[in-house]
Amino acid sequence: MSSNLGIVMLRTGMKRHVRRRAAALAACALAACALVWSGDANAQSSSPNDLSRVLELINQQEQRLNAQERQLRDQQREITEQRSLIERQRREIQAIGVGVSDGDLGEIRGAGLGAHGLSYSALAADEPIALNRRAPLMTLTQTEGGSAPPTSTPAVAPAGPVGEAPPEETQVATVEALPEGQNALLGAGRLVIEPSIEYSRSSSNRFVFRGVEIVTGIQIGLIEANDSARDTLSSSLAIRYALTDRLEIEGRVPYIYRSDRVTTVSQNSQTTTQTFELQGSAMGDVELSARYQLNRGRNGAPIFVAGARVKSDTGRGPFDLARDAQGVSTELATGSGFWAMQGSLSMMYPTDPAVLFANVSYMYNMPRDIDRTYGAVTIGNVDPGDSIGMGFGFGFSLNPRFSYSLGYSHSYVLPTETELNGLLTESTELQVGSMQLGLSFRATERLTLSTSVDMGLTEDAPDVRVAFRAPFRW
Repeated sequence: MSSNLGIVMLRTGMKRHVRRRAAALAACALAACALVWSGDANAQSSSPNDLSRVLELINQQEQRLNAQERQLRDQQREITEQRSLIERQRREIQAIGVGVSDGDLGEIRGAGLGAHGLSYSALAADEPIALNRRAPLMTLTQTEGGSAPPTSTPAVAPAGPVGEAPPEETQVATVEALPEGQNALLGAGRLVIEPSIEYSRSSSNRFVFRGVEIVTGIQIGLIEANDSARDTLSSSLAIRYALTDRLEIEGRVPYIYRSDRVTTVSQNSQTTTQTFELQGSAMGDVELSARYQLNRGRNGAPIFVAGARVKSDTGRGPFDLARDAQGVSTELATGSGFWAMQGSLSMMYPTDPAVLFANVSYMYNMPRDIDRTYGAVTIGNVDPGDSIGMGFGFGFSLNPRFSYSLGYSHSYVLPTETELNGLLTESTELQVGSMQLGLSFRATERLTLSTSVDMGLTEDAPDVRVAFRAPFRW
C-alpha cells in the first residue's frame, strides 16, 4: 500500500510540475503579447531590444519544458517496467503459497526507486532523476562450521498464493533405532546395503514323567530329564531400494552357523544318559519383501505401511538332514524347510522427538508332502503351524545422531499337523514373547550403526538375541 501511494504521489507531483511550467510559459507569452501590443500603441516608447529579450526567454523556457517532458516520459517508462517487475514477482510469490507482509511487498515495489524513492527536489531543480536499482536479495547458507557470509545469489521466490499456508508435508520418522521393518521408507531412488550379524541363545531344562504314581514318591514308569543349549550365529546381507517415495523392495541372503548340545537322562529299570553335540553351517532361507506406504501422514495423522514377505526353503530343512539307524539327525537344520508368505501392517505416529509404532502380521506356512521313512516311522504330509504376530513400542531421538527404542513383540504359533505312519498328530501351540531394546548411532551421513537386544519373556522364546546392523545409504 505504501509503495502504491508513493507512485500516486509521484504522478501527482509530476502533473503539478507540468502545470506550473505551462503556467509560467503562458505568463511569458502573455507578457510578450502585451509588450507587442503596447509597442504597437506606443511605438516611440518601446525598445526592440526588450522584445527580443522576452522572445529569447520564452524559447529558453520552452526548451526546459521539453527537456523535462522527456525526463518525465523516461521516468514513466521506468515506472511501467517496475510495475511489470512487481506483478511478475507477485505471480511468482502466489505460485508457492508463502505469506508475505505488506512491508515486504513495499520493499519489493520500492526496490528500483532508490533508497528514499523519487527526489522531488530534483524535479524542482530540473535535474535528471537516476533510478537506483537495488541489489538482489541476499541469502544465507548454513554450513557445518556455522553460517556462511551473505552472497549475492538471488533468493528463490516463493511459489504459492500469498496468505495461504503451504500444504503440510508428510511426517517422516527419523528414529533409526526402530525395530527392523518399522522405520519410514527411504524415498525414491535411494539405495541401502545392510550387512548384519546376529547371535541367539536358547536353552531349556525339562523334566518329564511318563507313568503312574502309586503313592507320593513311588512311581512306576519312565522319567526323562532333557537339558539343551542351542547357539545360533547368522550373518546376512540385505539390499533395499526405493522404487518410488511410497514403495520399496528388499532382498536378504543369510548364512547360518549352529551349535547344539543336548543331554538326556532317562530312568526305567536303569539310568541311561546320552549327550548329543552337533554343529552345522550353510545358507539360510532367502527372503524377498516389499513395503508400501498407504498414506502421507498429513495433518498429524499416523503413517500406515503395508508389507509383504516371501520366505524360500533354500536353507537345509529338518527333513533334509542325514540321520542314523534310530532316526536321530546327525546334522543341524539352517532353514525351516517350507515356503512361507507373510502380510503385515505397521503404524508409525511421529510426535517429536519420539515415534510411536505398532504392527500386526500373519505368516502362512505352506504344507509339504515329505514322504520319507526314518527308522520305523514314515512321515507323510506336514502342515507347519501359521503364525500371528503383534508388537508395539516407541523410539526416542536424543539428538540428530543418537536414538533408542523400547518395545514388545509377541507371536502365537498354531499347532503343526504331521502325518506319521498314516496317523495325523498335532503338536502344541507356541507362545513367543520378547522385550526389545534398540540403539542407533549415525556415524556419518551415509553410515548408521545399530544394535538390538531381544530378551525372551516366555518359555518358548529364545533366552536372548543380539543383532548388529550397519546400513549404508546412497
